[in-house]
Amino acid sequence: MSTRRTGLSVSACVSSTSTNLTCRSGPTLNPDSTPPDTLSLLFTTDADSARKAPVITAPKLPLLRPCATKEGVPSRFVKAAPERFASQGDITREIATLAAKYQRTGGAVGQEAQPRLDYPPYRSSALRHPKHPLLSVDPEEVERWAPCFGQQDVDPVDADLTAGHPGEPIGERIIVAGRVLDESGRPVAGQLIEIWQANASGRYRHQLDQHPAPLDPNFTGAGRCLTGPDGTYRFLTVKPGPYPWRNHHNAWRPAHIHFSVFGTAFTQRLVTQMYFPGDPLFDLDPIFRSIMDPAARQRLIARYDHDLTESEYATGYRWDIVLSGRGRTWTEGRHD
Repeated sequence: MSTRRTGLSVSACVSSTSTNLTCRSGPTLNPDSTPPDTLSLLFTTDADSARKAPVITAPKLPLLRPCATKEGVPSRFVKAAPERFASQGDITREIATLAAKYQRTGGAVGQEAQPRLDYPPYRSSALRHPKHPLLSVDPEEVERWAPCFGQQDVDPVDADLTAGHPGEPIGERIIVAGRVLDESGRPVAGQLIEIWQANASGRYRHQLDQHPAPLDPNFTGAGRCLTGPDGTYRFLTVKPGPYPWRNHHNAWRPAHIHFSVFGTAFTQRLVTQMYFPGDPLFDLDPIFRSIMDPAARQRLIARYDHDLTESEYATGYRWDIVLSGRGRTWTEGRHD
């Protein structure tokens, strides 16, 4: 059978002769006997199963949270202990407490310019980084794989995310430009930069993004270019919208664009995020705030550039990427 879900990531078995829903690593759940303080999920069967059994709606399934099995392996599908889902107020207080402790312990500029591995307000951070020694890989084997967004030579039109469709994408048209620099401020030429982003409604064109915001048929949200001799890059796109995620109740991510810089080999790939100035979600976002150093966080925020802005066409944002040194741009390094 196939399962479509609009809530937590859950595997379920639906029997044509029973109204019980069985989670693979947990107990059988009866929709009629579940407590009221729970999330709602909708399970539907595929076409073959639908002829044998009705659609089953389980409006009050208990919240399922990761926990460890007896082998110590986290499982997504076991029933949670009775605790309430964290609110945005809870997360904000945790962020403020950690920031205050960082300042009290003498946090200096540049001291924690990379995100913390385990940052409690970012609930899944404990499950998202390696806990064992890293393994060596064969660079030649890795480099047999093509870049993410195409196997052909990079074309200038690849940097225009508004092109290649029958119509114009919906949203605020923007130009994003900048330079890739080394720690001494020298330009780094010939770097493959790839970007990907949500559309103006805050939705990615990806099968795993199912939150109820419209897809734009004229926008795929992916582009690439090579830096010029002076280290410059330039993209034309639309400003992405914020979007919800399930770190806690009513959690929203600030609008951002993902950047990937490949270096001279795929094993040198760096991935980071660019944000927009004045976003009211900065102080509420545990991913952004997991970088304890305020100066390092500021380096992730582009600045509005009126000279880059084109009259009656697009607003401009400028953002430089520094690859190394004390002023380096945060990247999702080997510990992420």
